[in-house]
Amino acid sequence: MVTSSWTAAPAQAASPRRRGAVLERAILDAALEQLSTVGWNGLTMEGVAAGAQTGKAAVYRRWPSKEDLVADALQAGLPPLQDVPDLGGVRDDLLELCRRARAAMFSRPGFALRSVIHECDASQAERFQEVILTGVIEPTIRLLGEVVDRGIRRGEVRPDAANPYVFDAIPAMMMYRSKVCASEWNEQDLEEMIDQFMVPLLRPART
Repeated sequence: MVTSSWTAAPAQAASPRRRGAVLERAILDAALEQLSTVGWNGLTMEGVAAGAQTGKAAVYRRWPSKEDLVADALQAGLPPLQDVPDLGGVRDDLLELCRRARAAMFSRPGFALRSVIHECDASQAERFQEVILTGVIEPTIRLLGEVVDRGIRRGEVRPDAANPYVFDAIPAMMMYRSKVCASEWNEQDLEEMIDQFMVPLLRPART
């Protein structure tokens, strides 16, 4: 009598099914990963679903469009810009603020945001204006205001420099150079912007 040597392989334990916030976080992370690697034009809902190891239907149930998904992914992923240490001088404070803004720009969510800025057409970009404003521009302006106020108290900065036009200068410059000139904002670029533009702009008038 011939006996079979075949034995059934043990069944692999099924991975626990993710639900709610856990699944949503996985989908948002997968969207950021796609944006930072293949960009806005390369991102697909199918690719996000595969990256999150879930079905396409689970993505569409929560986000009916690519724009909706990307807006939420950016909002959830952008690192916070919370403070700038007092380094004793306005130049060093400004330079540290710019370094932190650059770190946010070159984080994975930052790369994702840049792909959206660079690749979206005008109508698509409108969908992300609020995310860019609240996640990047407003925090940078708030911190710039704190740095300028410290400089005024030290006597390094003219009192009338605490105004919206000055506060717009750094984020406007960094966004413009990044989008239009594809600037990578290396250390020399940051130092030159501070030394040749911001410090002269803020310096009290000589009497």
